[in-house]
Amino acid sequence: MPASKAKNVLGTELQVCSTDPMTGFYRDGCCNTGGQDVGLHVVCAEMTAEFLEFSRDRGNDLSTPVPMYEFPGLHPGDRWCLCAARWKEAYDAGKAPKVHLAATHISALEFANLEELQQYATDEDG
Repeated sequence: MPASKAKNVLGTELQVCSTDPMTGFYRDGCCNTGGQDVGLHVVCAEMTAEFLEFSRDRGNDLSTPVPMYEFPGLHPGDRWCLCAARWKEAYDAGKAPKVHLAATHISALEFANLEELQQYATDEDG
């Protein structure tokens, strides 16, 4: 189901990343971005235990719920709109989670090239 008129890294219409848990900077299920999204939460990633540990070790605990920010806490298998810089940091460290390319906003290409993202593409993206 198309999420918006925004484009993904494949150049087609941005798709929904996750509605359970509800993700996106705007909590609309999509990895949309805008002027208020200074972290650029644009990479639709499928969480792994390894990545969640990596992120926690870097000072960003994604496993613990923070209700004040409507953050449920993530588990392996959950999809979430990650900051592009964090995904690239994990990629460089060999800890990157899988990426759903059709739901990853085109602005992610400012941090990682398409070939890097494709190396971690989910099965549904080929």
